Amino acid sequence: MSVLAVAARPVGRLTTPQAIGVLGIVLGLVSVWLTLPPIHARGLGWPAVFAILALAAAITSITRGGGRVGWGAAATAILGVSLGIAAQQSGIENLDLVFAWSVLLGATLRYATPLAFAAMGGLFSERSGVVNIGLEGMMLMGAFFGFYATDRFDNWVLGVLVAMLAGAALAVVHAFFCIHLRADQIVVGTGINFLALGITGYAFVDLYGEQGSPTDVPTVGSPSLDFVGRIPDVSIGPVEFGGTFLQAVFGDLNWMIWMSFVVLILTYVVLFRTSLGLRIRAVGEHPRAADTVGISVYGIRYGAVITSGALAALGGAYLSVGDVNLFDQNLTGGRGFIAIAAIIFGNWRPFGAYAACLLFGFSSALGDRLPAYFAQGSATPLLFNTLPYVLTLIAVAGVIGRSIPPASIGRPYAKQ
Repeated sequence: MSVLAVAARPVGRLTTPQAIGVLGIVLGLVSVWLTLPPIHARGLGWPAVFAILALAAAITSITRGGGRVGWGAAATAILGVSLGIAAQQSGIENLDLVFAWSVLLGATLRYATPLAFAAMGGLFSERSGVVNIGLEGMMLMGAFFGFYATDRFDNWVLGVLVAMLAGAALAVVHAFFCIHLRADQIVVGTGINFLALGITGYAFVDLYGEQGSPTDVPTVGSPSLDFVGRIPDVSIGPVEFGGTFLQAVFGDLNWMIWMSFVVLILTYVVLFRTSLGLRIRAVGEHPRAADTVGISVYGIRYGAVITSGALAALGGAYLSVGDVNLFDQNLTGGRGFIAIAAIIFGNWRPFGAYAACLLFGFSSALGDRLPAYFAQGSATPLLFNTLPYVLTLIAVAGVIGRSIPPASIGRPYAKQ
């Protein structure tokens, strides 16, 4: 057997060169981590060693056919060296302020929650073969009507239910044009976004006028997790882990964040462990064959798209009711499109999409804390608000050609 054949032998789902590239990525990340709290390596010794090893792994991967994984390892190694040098130039106080890991991880979960709701909804629609570019508009409908119903009924649970109904209603419009009229799904989704922007903008001005959102709307409560704080703390060198850390991460998470974990698990179970999920995936892969065996292609797609709208609206309701506790025009700010990127990045699978949501959430949380490096009044901190969107572009560009969508996604089906 030749050396190239041995190098191309699969390791799990990865070839050996790709596995070496993944190792390079990990080593590059370790080189950065060593310079951050709680390690605070102030010399370039060990960080440089790991960065060099990462670069060596990247070169090995690239020269043996590792492809994009190898180039990703090279980029991580270079980024690791750059960030390591930048961390060396920063004071320990600033690093401790920015990289307070318990606070950073808690914020990551909060930022990831609206994306996760929308991404799980998008999975249902796209697994059934219908592209849902309208996730942004459905989130916006959920944000407004969830806030309005919470204010009107003085109950956030009713507000969330109304939000889901509003998102589902908009999804019915999307489904009708895409499934029955067989219109271009991208164009219809774009129109849905503008329709939602117009409806919510007009309704907000009409109902609240110049006064804006009220400030006495009921907030989403948090479960009591006092028992977590009683878990003994464990110290491994400078690293401390235990009840204090877990309490800081999970102690302030409200009910809607915990609901997103439940939705994630249910999405996986429904799509991959039930006969209904098998039907949804069959319709998305080969609708003609599914129709032949008696599966209602139209019915499955309608149900999947409506479910998509209801779940996306949950993400919007989280923003207005569970997070900022107010509504403003275009509150969602493009999060629906980031959710679509998370679906692609996660290869149309629930846990992969959720991991992408966490990645984008972490970039948002980090972007909020990085301005501690800069003087007040500087325009530079505003650039950090673009981190999630830049990361979205990089992530989608990196997985194009590797992610495999459902075979019939975006193709209207005509029953014969």
